[in-house]
Amino acid sequence: MKSDERIRLNKFLSMTGVASRRGADDLILEGCVQVNGTVVTALGIKIDPAHDKVFVKGRQAVLLDEPIYVVFNKPKDCITTASDERGRTTVMDYVRIKKRIFPIGRLDRNTTGVLLLTNDGEFANRIMHPKFGIRKAYRVTLSGELKPADASQIRKGVRLSDGKTAPAELVNIAGGKNRVFGVVIREGKNRQIHRMFRAMGYEVEKLDRVAYGGITYEGLPRGRWRYLTGSEVLALKEAAGE
Repeated sequence: MKSDERIRLNKFLSMTGVASRRGADDLILEGCVQVNGTVVTALGIKIDPAHDKVFVKGRQAVLLDEPIYVVFNKPKDCITTASDERGRTTVMDYVRIKKRIFPIGRLDRNTTGVLLLTNDGEFANRIMHPKFGIRKAYRVTLSGELKPADASQIRKGVRLSDGKTAPAELVNIAGGKNRVFGVVIREGKNRQIHRMFRAMGYEVEKLDRVAYGGITYEGLPRGRWRYLTGSEVLALKEAAGE
C-alpha cells in the first residue's frame, strides 16, 4: 500500500482484523473509534494508514502480518461473539488463539454447526456479501410435518418483513417423518431459516449448519476447531470473486 494512499476507515478496520466492514461501521457509530485522538462517528471518512493512528476501544488497530482462518463446530448454548457482558459462554471460550480473531456472521445460541472465524476482515466481508451467493447448508428439524405446498413455497422464496428470500434448495431427509430437511440458502438475512419456516406456520426445533461454502465439520466433534487448509481458503476466496 502506498504511503499516501487514503482508504475508508471501515475498510482499514477490516484489514486489521478488528471486524468485518459492517461490524466496523457499527463500532464507528457507537463512538468506539478514535483517529489521531478524536472520536469519529461519521461513516465514509478516509484515513492514511501510514500516518494516521486509529484506536478501537482504547487499543490501537494495526495491519495484520499473518491472516488466520478457522472452522469451529459450534455447540448449543454458545454465543457467537468475541465477548459477552453477561458472562455467557462464547465461541472464544472454545477457540483459544493468542491473536485476535472474530466470527464470520452469526449463529443463534441454540444453533449448532459450522462457524468460520478469522482476523481477515476483507475476507469475511466478501464471503458474507450476498452478491457472491456463498452456499450455506443446514439440517432443519421442524415442529410438524411440512406440507407439499409449503415446501414448494420455500423453494420459490418466502416473503419476509425485509423482503422476499431467494429460492432455497430443500431436500427431505429419509427417516425424518417429513419433519427433517436439508436446506441450502445463498443469502444471510437475520435468522433466515427460522423466519422462513415460521412464515409457513412451523417452528424450527433444531438447526445445525452442516456446511459453509463447502467447509464442513466432518471429523470435528462439537466444541472443537481446526485451521482451514490453504486449499480450503483458496476455494472460499475464489467463490467470493478474489
